[in-house]
Amino acid sequence: MQQHPISTATHDLSTAPSTLGGVVRTYQWNWKDRPVTVVYEVLGEGSPLLLLPAFSSVSSREEMRGVAELLAPYFQVFVPDWVGFGESSRLPFQYDSKIYHKFLNNFVAQVFNEPVVVIAAGHAAGYVMQMASRDPAPWSWVVLVAPTWRGPLPTMGDRPKLHGFIRAIVRTPILGQFLYLLNTTRPFLKWMYQRHVYGDRRNVTRDLIRQKWKSTQKRGARFASVAFVTGGLDPVRKRAEFFDYFQPLPVPTLMVIGEQTPPKSREEMEVVAHFSQVQSFRMQGALGLHEEYPEQLVDGILPFLKKYLSLSNPL
Repeated sequence: MQQHPISTATHDLSTAPSTLGGVVRTYQWNWKDRPVTVVYEVLGEGSPLLLLPAFSSVSSREEMRGVAELLAPYFQVFVPDWVGFGESSRLPFQYDSKIYHKFLNNFVAQVFNEPVVVIAAGHAAGYVMQMASRDPAPWSWVVLVAPTWRGPLPTMGDRPKLHGFIRAIVRTPILGQFLYLLNTTRPFLKWMYQRHVYGDRRNVTRDLIRQKWKSTQKRGARFASVAFVTGGLDPVRKRAEFFDYFQPLPVPTLMVIGEQTPPKSREEMEVVAHFSQVQSFRMQGALGLHEEYPEQLVDGILPFLKKYLSLSNPL
């Protein structure tokens, strides 16, 4: 298979342990004159593919392990930890969508020197589709896995002043840390995963919850987490704005929808699937289907991705 090089930008090897079985690297970024270290992992060979985790209180590249391992025989897979999550820097920024729009644009420009395939889970979809409208687009083909654009609290009710107040309280040193810890206990994480992240409650194991809980205990974890929960990281504010990303469709796009997705989130996905030219694939699972059912997901998207490979690497 033809080798597709990445850019010559300097990216250091990281001392962080591998969670995907690949090579761990760091990308040095800046936000408002503050240095930010972004950890990402690379595995496989071939055409480059960017794999973006979903935003959540427990967001980490580790949730993409199964998908990354299954795609590595076909692609050179790049999986970052978002700024403020995983093993990347968790600085006390006022996290909002501007940070992630800027970060993703800079990361893609520095790491890749050609349009790449991107697979984006959850909230990452909005950031990917915003960039897809550029000319030239940084993406060759796009896969959106259980795409969302509205955070948990705004999905329950649009009360921006209340959500902003909650965000401000959780940012405070003592009370904020206490409230954050209450909302990241193991019983709460288990309830969250059983309610809307996993499709089958039996897959929400003790080991899974222990792993997720550990990620919430890192210093600075509450800042980006509360921004996501309260809607601060929503890539758009209205359904129409999200829908506009698909009219017209800028690049070939496949959308994956879980059959057990919560009703409000699924409604948003089905609107896009029915009133745009995206291809769609439905499978078991909910908002975390990429982690719960990686084999079924990859089986479903590989025919779409192999069309790309046949066009980019003609015999």
